Formats: sequence, structure tokens, C-alpha cells
Amino acid sequence: MTTLILETEPLATEIEVTDEKLIVNLVDGRSLIIPLFWYPRLLHATKKERENWEILGDGYAIAWDDLDEHIGIEGLLAGKSSGESDRSFEHWLTARVISS
Repeated sequence: MTTLILETEPLATEIEVTDEKLIVNLVDGRSLIIPLFWYPRLLHATKKERENWEILGDGYAIAWDDLDEHIGIEGLLAGKSSGESDRSFEHWLTARVISS
């Protein structure tokens, strides 16, 4: 079995979150466009919450502290969506409704 080894670490420089997509620009000039339904917490967030993000370190991940959501750039490149279980997400969503 062959294992892919990255020559350079993929790092984010800028992101944009629309109602349907997460767009991540990388230092090497590529842009990743990910459907928001891959990350249900982002999909159910308000516009203000989606815009309150932080690039971690040199750009290895993106964090939305208000949503307790952290997405690694390598995972995006590998095509990995949220690993959160349905039960965990439903618990999070219910807590949001109750606290509103």
C-alpha cells in the first residue's frame, strides 16, 4: 500500500464562509471549496458565528470557538467531513435551542 506524503504542510491564509460553502485559500495558491453540510455546526450557525473564526498557528487549522468547531487543513485536503456523531450533534443543537 502506498502512503501519500505531503512535501509541504498545507496552510490556510484566508477563509470565507457563505450560506452553502466553506472556502479556504492556501499559501500555495490553491483554494478549497467545501460544502457546508459536511460541517453541521457551521451549517446551523448564524452569519455572525460563521464569521467569528481564527486561523490557528501558521494556518494548520481553523477554529470557531463560539461553535466549538475546529477543522484541520490536512483533513480538508483528504476529503474528510465532520467526524461528529449524530448523537453528539443533536445534543449540541438542542443545547443551542434551549439557551436561545
